[in-house]
Amino acid sequence: MSLLCVAERGQAPLRSEPAAHRSRRRTHREGGRELLFRRGVRLPQLAGLAERLATALAARQRERVVRPEARRAAVAVVVSREDDPALVFIRRKVRQSDPWSGQMAFPGGFQAGSGESLATTAAREAFEETGLDLAAHGRLLGVMDDFSPRTPFLPPIVVTPHVFAVGAREPLAPGDEADEALWIPARDIFDPANRTTFAIALPGGERAFPAIEVGSHLVWGLTERILLHVAEFARI
Repeated sequence: MSLLCVAERGQAPLRSEPAAHRSRRRTHREGGRELLFRRGVRLPQLAGLAERLATALAARQRERVVRPEARRAAVAVVVSREDDPALVFIRRKVRQSDPWSGQMAFPGGFQAGSGESLATTAAREAFEETGLDLAAHGRLLGVMDDFSPRTPFLPPIVVTPHVFAVGAREPLAPGDEADEALWIPARDIFDPANRTTFAIALPGGERAFPAIEVGSHLVWGLTERILLHVAEFARI
C-alpha cells in the first residue's frame, strides 16, 4: 500500500507542469567539503546520508498522532550507504479499487494486527513489494514523526515512516501490488531543479500539489512530505 493524496480512485493527474529547467552540475570545494551547485542552490555531497539521518533521529523526540478511529500503517524509507546514495521506491499497480492506484511511494502498508510492531510492518511490506529483505541486509536507523492525511477522499490512517540503511543497492523485484520497484539516486530526489507542481481533479475543483519529477516518475502527496522531513533531518 502506498500512501499518497489522491483524486478519485484510479484517476490519473490532469496535468503535470514541467520541472524547472535543468542546469549543468558544478562542483566546488569549501572548507574541505565538496558542494554541488544546482540553479544557484548549494547542496552538500550526499555521502554519509544514512549516518546523518541516524544521528538526527536519535537526537529528537518523534511526534505521534493519536487517532483512535484510524488504522496504523508504516512505510520503509530505505537509504543505501554509498558515496552516491539512493532510496527505494515503488510504483503501484493501476487498480480501480486502490485509492493509491498507479502512484509512486515508499514500500509500506497496514499493520497486521496489534501484535505486529510497526517496524516489522515496514520491513515485511518492503519485502513483499520489492523483494528487499531488510532483516538480512538492512539496519533500522530510526523512526520519523507520524503522518495522518486528513481528507475525506482517503480512509483514516496514521502512517509511521521507518528509516533503514543497506550497504549497497540490492536487486529489487516488484511484488503483486507494484508495477515497478526501483532505486532513485538521492541527488535526483533532492535536486531543486526537479521540484515541480501538478494538478488533479478533486470534488469541488482542480488542485495543484508540490511534486518531485525524476524522469518519468512523479513523487507527490505524503511521500513528498516525508522526503521534505528527510531533507531537513539530513541538512540537505
